Amino acid sequence: MKNTLIIFLLFSTAVFAGETWVSSFDDAKLIAAKNDKKILLYFSGSDWCRPCILLKKKVFEKELFKKFADDNLVLALFDFPARDKNKPEPAQIAHNEKMAEIYNPEGNFPQVVLVTAEGKKISEFAGYGNETAVKYIAKLKEALAVK
Repeated sequence: MKNTLIIFLLFSTAVFAGETWVSSFDDAKLIAAKNDKKILLYFSGSDWCRPCILLKKKVFEKELFKKFADDNLVLALFDFPARDKNKPEPAQIAHNEKMAEIYNPEGNFPQVVLVTAEGKKISEFAGYGNETAVKYIAKLKEALAVK
C-alpha cells in the first residue's frame, strides 16, 4: 500500500473525466517522447469557468474523445480553481502559473494548446464554442495533421 502511494505521488497525475491527466509538464514531455505522441495542454478553471465545465462534460468525458486521446495525445491539466478546497498544493499552483505564462499569457479559459514532445506550440484553441466531441476532435485532428 505504501509503495502504491509513493508511485502515485511520483507520477503527479490527476483523474479527470475518467482519463489520467498529468499535472507536470516534464512528465508529459517524457511520456510523449517515449510514445511518439503530441501533448494537449488544458488550462481550466474547473469550479468557476462555465465553458471549462461544458468542455469537460461535452468533450473530455466522452468515450470518443478518450479513445482519440489515448491513441494520439498525452493529456496535461493546469487547473486554476477559485475555491480554496479545490486548490492544489502551492508547488502545483506555481507550476500552473509558470505554464500559463508560457502557453496561455492572455489568460483564456478554457485554453487548449497542442505542443510537441519538446514543447513547441502546434496550435491553440481559446474558449469553447459548444462543439460536440466529434467536431472538437475533428478540429484537433486538423491541427495535428498540419504540423
